[in-house]
Amino acid sequence: MRAPTIRDVADHAGVSKSLVSLVLRGSGQVRPEKREAVLRAVRELGYRPNTAARSLSEQRTRTVGVLLHDLRNPWYVDLLDGLNPLLHDHGLHMLLADARLNRRAGQDPAGPFMDLRVDGLVVVGTLPDPAALGAVAERIPVVVAGAREPVPPGVDVVAGDDEQGTRLATEHLIGLGHRRIAHLAGYGAVGELRLRSFEATMRAHGLAGEALVEPTDMTEEGGHRGTVRLLGRPRRPTAVLAVNDIAAVGALSAAEEFGLRVPHDLSVTGYDNTSISRLRHLWLTTVDNAGHEVGRRAARRLLARFEDPGGAGEVHLTAPTLEIRGTTAPPGAAGPEPVPGRAPGDGRA
Repeated sequence: MRAPTIRDVADHAGVSKSLVSLVLRGSGQVRPEKREAVLRAVRELGYRPNTAARSLSEQRTRTVGVLLHDLRNPWYVDLLDGLNPLLHDHGLHMLLADARLNRRAGQDPAGPFMDLRVDGLVVVGTLPDPAALGAVAERIPVVVAGAREPVPPGVDVVAGDDEQGTRLATEHLIGLGHRRIAHLAGYGAVGELRLRSFEATMRAHGLAGEALVEPTDMTEEGGHRGTVRLLGRPRRPTAVLAVNDIAAVGALSAAEEFGLRVPHDLSVTGYDNTSISRLRHLWLTTVDNAGHEVGRRAARRLLARFEDPGGAGEVHLTAPTLEIRGTTAPPGAAGPEPVPGRAPGDGRA
């Protein structure tokens, strides 16, 4: 039994072959009822387009490379969830790669995508050498999503407003009555923006002398180590603002080891509003960094670059919101002081 052809689809739907081609390419120039007739014919006939032949004729592969900084970060899942549907609606397919894995293997992170001749590239998260994107951007459209490092000309950036989001979280803690507030800081441009906003907000409220900062690697273990150091101080903080939700989970573990009750003895906030923060036994106060919207806007910028590949790159920031849950409250009675000598968790620090 022969496989159905594009002519069969056209005859079945009662339209022309050219209109079927427009629908399969995701064109927005087709009336909804005609589009539905074609898609119904495709489903009923079990038609599958010859992607290789179409790529040769169009000089396009209809694929988009997505280069992830870290596959373990749950915020990127929300971003991809916003990115993929719009690309799919325009007949484009995502190809994913882990930038960290490629670097460990000594490969150019974007090299495999260029070998596969993708039509465009979305870089998700921080890369160690954004300037390396310059050569890629000269050949295909490139959009950076969720990072704030300087990028080459012609590369668009879509990210959350990290300064505004950190200000929301810091002012929330101050508004609850906290004065001695600590920040588990991150790295890269995003980490620097969040740190700078935390310090500026504390200074604006006359609390610069009460601000504490501990660096982390933005992992759960890093958040744990940083919080152990903070809680081992003679005057420990009453609130901790973590650079992301994962580090905040580490802070919650450290508080438990010190015998502190969250939020009565220690308030904790995260950042990114990932699925982790919404787990009922955590119910973490956090900043919603609009990951889904960042992904959707990144897809829009890439599609716009396909239509108009020239011009300078632009920076688009989404507005964050604060999700107040169960890990923040006004400061309560002081919890138990750390035992002199070895603090809880020292074996993991």
